[in-house]
Amino acid sequence: MNRIEREKLVVRQMIAIYCHRHHAHNDNILCDDCLDLLNYAHRRLDYCPKGNGKSSCRKCEIHCYSTANREKIRAVMKYVGPRMIFIHPWSAIRHLITEFC
Repeated sequence: MNRIEREKLVVRQMIAIYCHRHHAHNDNILCDDCLDLLNYAHRRLDYCPKGNGKSSCRKCEIHCYSTANREKIRAVMKYVGPRMIFIHPWSAIRHLITEFC
């Protein structure tokens, strides 16, 4: 699995957790707003100018997200980030390693 595919997996997992906890949807079905955010995040990753050589989006000097979507994804990450190690431990550990390297 390449870097972009891993990023897509992690963002999908995070948005699913957030949607389930905040919008009372089950883990497999996202509400329309969360589905829109997921599709937006995947499009941004598909067209990332750095490709598989990218750092984490937080560290990147190119800000691909619109202001509104950047705030939405930050809210998701702020809520899910601390919980990720208990829900998807391998994804969380891999993400932390790439975040600090």
